[in-house]
Amino acid sequence: MSPPAVIAPVFVNLGPRSYAVQVGKGLLAKAGEEVNQKLGDRTRCSVVTDSNVGPLYAEKIMQSLRDAGKEPHLITVPAGEASKSLLSSESVLSEMTRAGLDRKSFVVALGGGVIGDLGGFCAAIYQRGIPYVQIPTTVLSQVDSSVGGKTGVNLPDAKNMVGAFHQPVLVIADIDTLASLPKREWNEGFAEIIKHAAIKAPSLYAQIEAIAEGKGNLSDVIRSNISIKAAIVEADEFETIGMRALLNFGHTLGHAIEAAAGYGKLLHGEAISLGLRAAAWLSTQLSSLHAEEYSRIVHLLKSFELPVILGDEFSNEEIIRIARMDKKFEQGRIRFVLLKKAGDAYVSKDVFEGHLINALDEIRKPL
Repeated sequence: MSPPAVIAPVFVNLGPRSYAVQVGKGLLAKAGEEVNQKLGDRTRCSVVTDSNVGPLYAEKIMQSLRDAGKEPHLITVPAGEASKSLLSSESVLSEMTRAGLDRKSFVVALGGGVIGDLGGFCAAIYQRGIPYVQIPTTVLSQVDSSVGGKTGVNLPDAKNMVGAFHQPVLVIADIDTLASLPKREWNEGFAEIIKHAAIKAPSLYAQIEAIAEGKGNLSDVIRSNISIKAAIVEADEFETIGMRALLNFGHTLGHAIEAAAGYGKLLHGEAISLGLRAAAWLSTQLSSLHAEEYSRIVHLLKSFELPVILGDEFSNEEIIRIARMDKKFEQGRIRFVLLKKAGDAYVSKDVFEGHLINALDEIRKPL
């Protein structure tokens, strides 16, 4: 058996909360060894996964943990955004209690963004906080949600409204797991990749286009995206100085569209794609983004078959009603991320509801 192909890890430097993000191929079988290096004095753990990922990878992770001297207990929730809820978190926490987890235990979150957020949230609040390990298995979760320590669940009308900052102690991003993704789930992850490129690294555009054409180096692109996310998190871990808010480019309306559709009808990345088009267009109207740069972003989204036209089944009124509940609204004002140019994002307080309505009208238009 050939050794795992490991790319140099990305380090997220947060003082005592620092951790490594391992990126490469064939990493699942070595997960127990990696966990032991961080949590060697902890034995009992729960592996939280979902009904899609569990049958593919749970036993490999469980055996790797057993080989490392751990006592893993498997918790499986139904696949889908509906599991990212307070009801599901109560079920997971109850199973952790029945499995005998205590303050010397830990959690492994094995799956996509829903599982990472749910597992991390349960770890954050179980006995006031125990460590957790992220093992993301989707493009979206590897490049975005597994890094940064934002954990949480949705309320019926508001995404990520209940949560906690709780950094993982380790992230293991095995590129091999991406081969099992259906095309739609593969494509949605590129909404976040395109977002990162737009706000920080337009030099990645050519590499992203190459991947859309079946070329390019996926591992390098994923590692570059993790590095972008890590640098922003290091600068503003708790989103207090505005830097981390740049990661919300496309998310104010994207989250609202996702909720208006009903969680699960649009994948997260699909809703964010619509939000990215809206935010990029507003950047041409309220900032200095050139029309050609707006078109480049839309072209990248379309190259991964991501939606860029908002359907008539979603009313402006409902989307705006939901958007008002977003954490980015403060005392009636919107913290909205705009681009001055590709790679130069900033948080504006000069975006009002009328502008959002204009953007929604714009993204209903065919291209």
